[in-house]
Amino acid sequence: MPAQQRPKPAGTHTSFFRSMANLTLSPHRSPASQSTAQLAMPAPDPALTNPLLRDYDNLFRIFYNFSPVLNATNIASAYSECKSLLTLADMYDALPVVGPRIDHHLLRFSSRLFKQIAKYPPSYMKLGYMARSRIIFSEALIHVVGQWPAALPYLKPPDHSGAGYEVPQNVLDLIEDLVDELEELKQKVEAKLFRLTLTTSRGERVNPVNDYLGWLAMSLWRQWLAENTTPEIRGILKNNSAARSRPGSENGSPARVRTAPGSAPGQSVAPPPPPPPVPVNTGRIYRLIASTNSQAYLPHDELKRFLKLHPASGSPALYSRDILRRFERKMEEIKNVARDIVKPLTRNCLELDLRTLSDGQGGGLGYLTCVKVEEADLPWD
Repeated sequence: MPAQQRPKPAGTHTSFFRSMANLTLSPHRSPASQSTAQLAMPAPDPALTNPLLRDYDNLFRIFYNFSPVLNATNIASAYSECKSLLTLADMYDALPVVGPRIDHHLLRFSSRLFKQIAKYPPSYMKLGYMARSRIIFSEALIHVVGQWPAALPYLKPPDHSGAGYEVPQNVLDLIEDLVDELEELKQKVEAKLFRLTLTTSRGERVNPVNDYLGWLAMSLWRQWLAENTTPEIRGILKNNSAARSRPGSENGSPARVRTAPGSAPGQSVAPPPPPPPVPVNTGRIYRLIASTNSQAYLPHDELKRFLKLHPASGSPALYSRDILRRFERKMEEIKNVARDIVKPLTRNCLELDLRTLSDGQGGGLGYLTCVKVEEADLPWD
């Protein structure tokens, strides 16, 4: 008897290609009743799926000109998803296609994005570089330059531990160039501030002879400026005197050394290095100088207290209400001139509105944000 032929499955090729299309475009849905309109609908929460499948799903969505499914409410989750997707796209040389989609999605967070960049500038600078996002990269770059070199370990780990990734050398060169420009501008402004002086009605510089009250105002203002723009001075003499007072240090014999637990006898232990000096909060100081509020620094009470320190013996007391008013006018004249001098340093080139910060003057940042990033500065073609 002839062998009974088995019936062939109907639509084998059609079912295969339909399954592949469903897997490529959306693994979250049943292959039944798929349509182009359904594929364009947002998928369920990607956080509930496998992250690798989510990234491939978004990658193929972008390839087929559909919007990626990324978190639109939690900016921290959106950053993680965008970074993971960019890393996958970099493996397939697809950054020019994926980058604009990431840029568009993150910029929808608006002010929330800019506040998040201020918290983590190195991370967002690397993300902005991969996405070729001019706004995100420039925003983060201004923060990085303002607080340089605090961000250097995050951009170029010294131990090559693999935490994160290193930025290209041309990005580091750009940062160093902008840091040098900022330091040069600061030096020019500081030199003008310390040369600032008042003049008499005849055009002469004030001194204790021709305008004693004006000279006192200049002296007080310069003292305030020096104290607030100079790093802390360590007690060198105190450390030396402590070293000379060690047992055996004065008669030429070696001083007694401490031995660490578990170390060989006689093995000296180096004293711990002194802590680094506290950095000067230049951003806050220059914004105080640029403030239009006359009581932002050297207020009325401080000027009054300063005048009362004048010795009364041998000469009439310097403090009186009339003299205090004249002294305040002199100080206000100095502040007006200084305000114009520091304008180049206190301009804000960020998208972030510094007035939304706690003190209203941007002092919460503690660094300058006046670096201007031009189109020619962007480190990509």
